[in-house]
Amino acid sequence: MQKVGIVTDSHSGILQEEAKKMGIYVLPMPFYIEEACFYEDVTITRDTFFKELREGKNVSTSQPSPGDVMKLWTEVLKEYETILYLPISSGLSGSYETAHMLSMEEEFENKVYVVNHGRVASPLRRTILDTLELVKEGYTAPRIKEILEGERDKVSIYIAVETLEYLKKGGRITPATAAIGTLLNIKPVLQLDVGMLESFSKCRGMKKARKEMLAAIKNDMETRYRESYEKGEVYLLAASSADEETTKEWLAEIQVEFPGMDLLFDYLPLAICCHTGEGALAVGCSCRPKR
Repeated sequence: MQKVGIVTDSHSGILQEEAKKMGIYVLPMPFYIEEACFYEDVTITRDTFFKELREGKNVSTSQPSPGDVMKLWTEVLKEYETILYLPISSGLSGSYETAHMLSMEEEFENKVYVVNHGRVASPLRRTILDTLELVKEGYTAPRIKEILEGERDKVSIYIAVETLEYLKKGGRITPATAAIGTLLNIKPVLQLDVGMLESFSKCRGMKKARKEMLAAIKNDMETRYRESYEKGEVYLLAASSADEETTKEWLAEIQVEFPGMDLLFDYLPLAICCHTGEGALAVGCSCRPKR
């Protein structure tokens, strides 16, 4: 029996086939289109999701059922002595709290370690890669949990949204603000900082929003994460819910700004797209965890 298994959820952007190749497990997160429940990469494709979104269908997110979480843990524990479970950031969903409570059940106690890492999308994928490295280096599950939680504030991500519609639907802005913002071509830039999504700035047009995000992430690297940056231990991240052409332009723009740095890219998970809509662009960075 192997020592440490890794489980995450589909907010990581890791698809089922990718997970198999990586040797990890991904719990599909549920979301709703009108009254119908779907699971990313299981019961709905990305193309179908955005088609429904363009048609004006109501979309919303939900936590996985405790039964689904425990069922997956039970299966994984047939192959591994312990599990590291890395769900969506506790600041964005109640999934962490639910999982933490479930991990205290007798059958999972001292076997399942739920990590409060504060990340989602590309930063969460990067954390999974960090976790795989730590497992390979021989660290135990409780020690890896300690390392990752100790580094949870070493991440930045900025997201610019193309439409204000879904921020309005989610109650983050008022209908009046959305109407005025749309009229003035305002593109909000949001900051994901230690698991909380907050307003960072408002820009006139997406071109300006892109420049704002690149300047912000460059400043973070040179100030907040200077020590790691100078050691070459900062990872550059990007994400998108835009079309292929816009996404390629965005990635090229990032690479011009940060020449020579490897770039980890993911399309935004569908459950996140429920809140951002189509056309969102993001850039971020995270630091290699200190041993």
